[in-house]
Amino acid sequence: MFEHDDHSVNRRGFLQTGAMAGASALALGSSTAVLADDAAARKVIVPTRVLGRTGVEVSILNQGTWKSESLNRILRFAYANGIRYFDTAKSYGSEPGIGQWFQAMPEVRKSIFLVTKDHPNTPKDMIARLDQRLAALKTDYVDLFFIHGIGAGYPIDSTDWPKSKELKDTIAAIKKSGKAKFVGFSCHDAKRAEYLEAAAEGKLVDAIMVQNTAWLDKNTRLNKALDACHKAGIGLISMKQIAGPNPETFLAEVPKHAPDLMAKGLTPYGALLHAIWTDERFASVCVSMRNTDQVSENSRAAKAFAPLKAAELESVRQSFLASRPSLCADCHGQCAEAGGTKAALGDITRYLTYYERHGFRGDAKRQFAALSPEARDWSGANLEAAREACPSKLDFASLLPRVERDLA
Repeated sequence: MFEHDDHSVNRRGFLQTGAMAGASALALGSSTAVLADDAAARKVIVPTRVLGRTGVEVSILNQGTWKSESLNRILRFAYANGIRYFDTAKSYGSEPGIGQWFQAMPEVRKSIFLVTKDHPNTPKDMIARLDQRLAALKTDYVDLFFIHGIGAGYPIDSTDWPKSKELKDTIAAIKKSGKAKFVGFSCHDAKRAEYLEAAAEGKLVDAIMVQNTAWLDKNTRLNKALDACHKAGIGLISMKQIAGPNPETFLAEVPKHAPDLMAKGLTPYGALLHAIWTDERFASVCVSMRNTDQVSENSRAAKAFAPLKAAELESVRQSFLASRPSLCADCHGQCAEAGGTKAALGDITRYLTYYERHGFRGDAKRQFAALSPEARDWSGANLEAAREACPSKLDFASLLPRVERDLA
């Protein structure tokens, strides 16, 4: 369960993690006991896939990390359950904890795939940022270094970064130094199709972590961009699988719409993971698992993975639609066109999601205010027609008044 968001853990997640840390203390014991348990009771490592042209096999499930008192326990428990891919970033605050893990168990470092991220001002700035990340992690190299959340919010236009000479030279310098084996970027920007297209054209980056759903329309620009990156040998990692709806609402809908998957022994979130893994373009899925139950549940789902049939995928999609999402990962403006408006309906509802779900209230307001008056004006739009044209069936009649209340 749980998603990998870029902000700190919310109150509920913190309380759940704290409770599980206390409850699992007796079960885990020392690090030696954990490793013994790994050898004796959990011999099966999470299945792996090759990450693009890197040739490296990575766990199809990877542990997204965050700053918390229980981080050390979760890291060890995830490792004991066969996860060998760990994701962090400067903004997550988890790098020092991972560094402490390496100091206590140095043998772990060589057996995992370690990813971190930072926000460089320019591609060349990545070189200095990488040194800072290595110092925080207490290691002399990472397996993959990402430009974190490329897109809106960067000081200059970064649209062409993935195919720029500056990035090409930077990647060459980083690899020559041995401080990162591979380089790429993460992206959940509204223009992520453009960034992926630039990456496929430039063929510079080794991997991309991107906001994703399991039911992208094949004819959309984003899906075609994913195809182009996959063809170019760029490794793809999925993240923010249910960024739009309330996760609890979505998970409650899965048993109603996908009873056959529940009968197979899958949990609701496990069904979503199986849907993502059915897309062979993605090598791994990043999930911020906040307690031992979530680690156990999702690692079991990984070890039991079998591709879903088309009808099963559709049942998971129906669960998503029934959860009344507020963000459409498949948007390319068809909603506004059908609704007869020049308002940026997809962008507007995305900012509302940032405000309501992700806690980025100031950023959401600023991005909404930066839209032109025409892009903010949905008066006169046929909202029902817009909903019908939306791949995620966003209820604009319900969402837009909340935008007026909270963002305007």
